[in-house]
Amino acid sequence: MSNIKNGVVHSTGLAAYQSEIRRYPLLSRDEEYMLAKRYLEHKDQSAAHRLVTSHLRLVAKIAMGYRGYGLPIGEVISEGNVGLVQAVKKFDPERKNRLSTYAMWWIRASIQDYILRTWSLVKIGTTAAQKKLFFNLRRLKGELKAVGDNELKPEDVKHISERLNVSEAEVKSMNVRMNGDSSLNTPIHGEDSSGEWIDWLKSDSVNQEVELGKSQEQTIRHEMLIEAMDDLNEREQEIFVERRLSESPKTLDVLSKKYGVTRERIRQIEVRAFEKVQAAMLTLNTKDASM
Repeated sequence: MSNIKNGVVHSTGLAAYQSEIRRYPLLSRDEEYMLAKRYLEHKDQSAAHRLVTSHLRLVAKIAMGYRGYGLPIGEVISEGNVGLVQAVKKFDPERKNRLSTYAMWWIRASIQDYILRTWSLVKIGTTAAQKKLFFNLRRLKGELKAVGDNELKPEDVKHISERLNVSEAEVKSMNVRMNGDSSLNTPIHGEDSSGEWIDWLKSDSVNQEVELGKSQEQTIRHEMLIEAMDDLNEREQEIFVERRLSESPKTLDVLSKKYGVTRERIRQIEVRAFEKVQAAMLTLNTKDASM
């Protein structure tokens, strides 16, 4: 039986799935453009199928970065495939972005939404800062060699709170959540307050209208960012994504070797790309406000 059906990874094994998706050839820029045009203008499902299958390896690669959350990797990949399908449906081939650059956002968003829905019995905060804390705490603990520590050292808590621009109490409470079955009476001591973990549980019901508004706003801003990146050439796009938008940003040294230029030149390209995107976003915001 095939491992791929409607974007779902079946239980015939991850190795078999990875072997199967490697059979689908990658597309050249021209092939991708023509297929995307066929789907956009004629809703050609065979064109959409080729666009999706040629990017399944990208989904698997991104999904592997989320193995540390204790969820079945097949389900994580399946959720990423859902995001890929959405990206193909919304992709505009007339823009200069490659589908892989555009799809990356949808894939990550789909995977992260799935993790936030299913990872914990306790509702993870919905603010951008709290989500950033959730998805970066494990990595920062690794940098500090604090992985596996049930209780972080005060200096580690301070370092993480400053890096992610959240309170020390939020760092401590999130660390308790991510350490699994902790007591609800675990003490939490913040900068200005103290209490127990149970005091931090959210009991309010979710305002669905507010949640929908947030989701719609994020989608709009995401699409505006993609449109703003049209002002960048291919190298600028790649460096901007790797330095500013990646979960694990690449160093100047790594990128300088990749492109055969100095570290300072990479820094200059990054800054210039950021300025272009910033200016384009401002223009788009102004245009949107005037409508």
